[in-house]
Amino acid sequence: MSPSVPRSGWNSRLAPDAEAIADLAERAVNALPPPFREPARAVSIQVEDWPSQELLDSLGMSDAMELTGLYEGVPLTERSISDPPQLPDVIRLFRLPILWEWVERGNVALGELVSHIVVHELAHHFGWSDNDIAAIDRWWE
Repeated sequence: MSPSVPRSGWNSRLAPDAEAIADLAERAVNALPPPFREPARAVSIQVEDWPSQELLDSLGMSDAMELTGLYEGVPLTERSISDPPQLPDVIRLFRLPILWEWVERGNVALGELVSHIVVHELAHHFGWSDNDIAAIDRWWE
């Protein structure tokens, strides 16, 4: 019998699995201001353990620990109604680099870190400025 794993505080001795990270990401989307909440729900959030080597190569990155999240899609600010249909927008969260950053920081709740990453990736989707991000995510205060 495995111990119960809390979904919010992460005081358990078990590392959060992909489902737990996805739950924290969903909470982050649900906490967005009303004008952004519903449009953000149209973006699929996928949790993977690691970015692939091919993805790292395409981004010119060599260290998988440096990539905690990635937005894949066409930002709303760059779309036109005359554009052909696009693939669904996706945010990919990378569980092990997120957990590594969480442990390295040692001063932030896992939910806060996941929320910050989700908001940062949604900023790419919505075309938010730094001021827009700061109004939603008080991470740097």
